[in-house]
Amino acid sequence: CASLLCIILLSPIMLIIAIGVKVSSPGPILFKQERIGKNKKPFIMLKFRSMRTDIDHTGWSKDEDPRKTKFGSFIRKCSLDELPQLINVLMGQMSLVGPRPELPKYVKQFKEEIPLYLIRQQVRPGMTGWAQVHGLRGDTPIDKRVEYYIWYIQNWSIGLDIKILFKTVFGGMINKEKI
Repeated sequence: CASLLCIILLSPIMLIIAIGVKVSSPGPILFKQERIGKNKKPFIMLKFRSMRTDIDHTGWSKDEDPRKTKFGSFIRKCSLDELPQLINVLMGQMSLVGPRPELPKYVKQFKEEIPLYLIRQQVRPGMTGWAQVHGLRGDTPIDKRVEYYIWYIQNWSIGLDIKILFKTVFGGMINKEKI
């Protein structure tokens, strides 16, 4: 219900972003990428496209990344590129709060390298999470993020989710990426 309400309320902003993506560079408005969700089930995660379509998109984005468009850098800086994930939440593939969903190749890699990594697959992935509101997003150490994911899972409560959502909206959406 919350995701549907957010989609309705944010639809004017999402329309402006869609137009901005389309005008700023050729290609589709949405970026679709396979991610791994709850119980290791794959799904297609949606984002507003923030990168050029003529460059390889493998690997994490970096602060100074030639793949990003100018408008893409802006929507990423403000986390507005992630608004289409509200559709993933509405479809039951994601939650508003939880561990961020990972690419299949990284799940395979990290499950071998990081103890307890797969615990994060026991819950629905989220648009935001405990690690993200503590600055652990993008090109940050995965082992540290996993510590935060596990802490979140072990200490989950409605109150904690509300606290994370509050921290996201009031301070956690603007990240340290440069425009």
